[in-house]
Amino acid sequence: MSENDANARYIREAIVEPAHIARARTHARELGVASISAAVGAQLAVLTAATNARSIVEIGTGAGVSGLWMLRGAPQAVLTSIDNEPEHLAAARRSFTEAKIPSTKARFITGRAADVLPRMNEASYDIVLVDADPENVIEYVEHGLRLVRVGGIVVVPRVLAGGKAADPVQRDTVTSAYRSLVQETQESPAVLAAISTVGEGLLQLVSIRTA
Repeated sequence: MSENDANARYIREAIVEPAHIARARTHARELGVASISAAVGAQLAVLTAATNARSIVEIGTGAGVSGLWMLRGAPQAVLTSIDNEPEHLAAARRSFTEAKIPSTKARFITGRAADVLPRMNEASYDIVLVDADPENVIEYVEHGLRLVRVGGIVVVPRVLAGGKAADPVQRDTVTSAYRSLVQETQESPAVLAAISTVGEGLLQLVSIRTA
């Protein structure tokens, strides 16, 4: 086992996932939904806590795993979660009810993110999580950066695409989209960008725009 593999395994095993989030993960598996890892969830909780987040947008609800992790870090926040699959939203509502999250803390929107995001208020959110339709990730990140306040964060899991992003031979649509996103955000004067290797990679973008 390589050093990187050993570190990744250690991180996976070190994270203790709260019972209510573990239940949501079970619901996700039953639906065939790929949830963020517990290690990524823990990082999201740290980010929401560190920013004292009050308003969070989640693109891709799944069965509620990522939303519950973010609210774990910022229980005072209100989460707006967007998904095109009613079955996923129903599972998330079930997960939130089981976790005893007040209904006032979560707003679930059924619809295509490309249709919903343009109608949301600019510079009104603290954190935007982009975890849906990876072929559209650049468009969603652009919307996310419009929606967050200065100092707000846009986070994108899975950007290393299971190791394919680092392999120049891989040129499928999704891998190319993630690779372009990383390059464009590294060069952008509007954001500070960092990539964590946790999970399949977590891109973190802080908005520093001044106009």
